[in-house]
Amino acid sequence: MIRSFVAILLPDDLRDRIAATIEALRPLGTAVAWVPPPNLHVTLQFLGPQTEERLEEAAAALEEAGARCTPIDLALHGIGAFPGLERPRILWIGVAEGALGARALQAHVADALAGRGFPREERPWHPHLTIGRVFDERRWRREAGPPLRATLAKAAATRFGALRVTEVALMRSDLSPRGARYTVRRLAALSAT
Repeated sequence: MIRSFVAILLPDDLRDRIAATIEALRPLGTAVAWVPPPNLHVTLQFLGPQTEERLEEAAAALEEAGARCTPIDLALHGIGAFPGLERPRILWIGVAEGALGARALQAHVADALAGRGFPREERPWHPHLTIGRVFDERRWRREAGPPLRATLAKAAATRFGALRVTEVALMRSDLSPRGARYTVRRLAALSAT
């Protein structure tokens, strides 16, 4: 079985800007598993473990979804947390511009996948880019002092940059003791006119 998901990938310059912010936060938040720069992306849908045959079905669904969508422009801005910064589980960068287009794209992807028997996500989808996962809540509360709060407050006003989304990616995720390694399985162009 192949662990997989659907994503929007980032251009190198935008990934580098986000990686620089993660590096500034890293020493202030040791209770966080920070996302390595090569793994930064916007998840559209997690598919979980799949067979090769099911991944071919997923790729066909993405082609269908892409044919119904036009390219979209997204701007990444600010840092937040799910469910909130007092007790975060996920630290993220938000989609400040293009959120409606991202939601429409995700809905097309979810519909096409559901049409081929892939279950829909139970939680509502919010456009964001995960930068870290808090693995130790007690340590987070101890560390969430003035330096971390000041850095997060500054990052909350940061404009990271924009990207034009012209394709979605079917991704493979291989887990190891050193962390996850993602590889592109297939790209599907957004080509509606």
